[in-house]
Amino acid sequence: MTTALTRSDVAPVASAKRRRRAPGWLAVLPLLVFTAIAFGLPALAILDGAFTTKDATTGATSYTGANMTASLHGAYLTALLGSVKLSAISAVLGALFGLPLAQAVAGSRSRALREAVLTASGVLANFGGVPLAFAFVATLGNAGVLTLHLGLKDSGWDLYSFWGLVLVYLYFLIPLMVLTITPALDGLRAQWREAALNNGATGVQYWRHVALPVLAPSLLGGFVLLFGSAFAAYATAAAMVGSAVPLVTLQIADALSGNVLVGQENVALALSLDMVLVAGLVMAVYLPLQRRSARWLDA
Repeated sequence: MTTALTRSDVAPVASAKRRRRAPGWLAVLPLLVFTAIAFGLPALAILDGAFTTKDATTGATSYTGANMTASLHGAYLTALLGSVKLSAISAVLGALFGLPLAQAVAGSRSRALREAVLTASGVLANFGGVPLAFAFVATLGNAGVLTLHLGLKDSGWDLYSFWGLVLVYLYFLIPLMVLTITPALDGLRAQWREAALNNGATGVQYWRHVALPVLAPSLLGGFVLLFGSAFAAYATAAAMVGSAVPLVTLQIADALSGNVLVGQENVALALSLDMVLVAGLVMAVYLPLQRRSARWLDA
């Protein structure tokens, strides 16, 4: 025998459901507050400063687009394009070298080897700054151990150049690519390879027509991640090449410290906003690619 629920019976049930959902929203609230303070306030400060100018005589401030215009001309534009070029080349090479290494790890039957490589990659991907620059200077600098032992200086080798900086960046970008692409390689089904081979496909054809199309979103996402990591790097380049290679991060540091012109702090903020916009474009490409790859590999 069934009985119909009255309005007075339904109301307590709905109220109980709302009470059960409330703690979930409250648990996220501290993270939202932290994100707003740690990321929102600095972003607003950069945005305000990038469009603000201060009169040297009266000290009055006004809003203008002169800082953004200056950040996209002359040496500042050269530095921005130099950072984009350096990041793009480093990311492409990091992806090309990291993919076969990650495949060797994913296809290995040795659990110890896999864990050792992934652990080392996690350490090396976060090794940078002045210690990394010093390690390369001591090894491949003008008076480095390998430079003198192999006679690299006589063949025109120069660590303190654009390609020398690319080499240094690959030291942490290749391990980062290994960490990024290994989960996607693990998602490739063994049945796909078996089906391709059973239908007469070679290993090269399997990778060309099956594996790489499935991995393409993850590969592009890994490239984007490597690009962003190289684009934001500062300490390594500052300690190793200084102003020899024009980079936007070095220009921001010079503008803030007044090494070139005094009172260019707001131009530095405009350059920072340029970097934020580039990073935003990078993430706008990265996130959809990750979602598309996940649909294939998690199916």
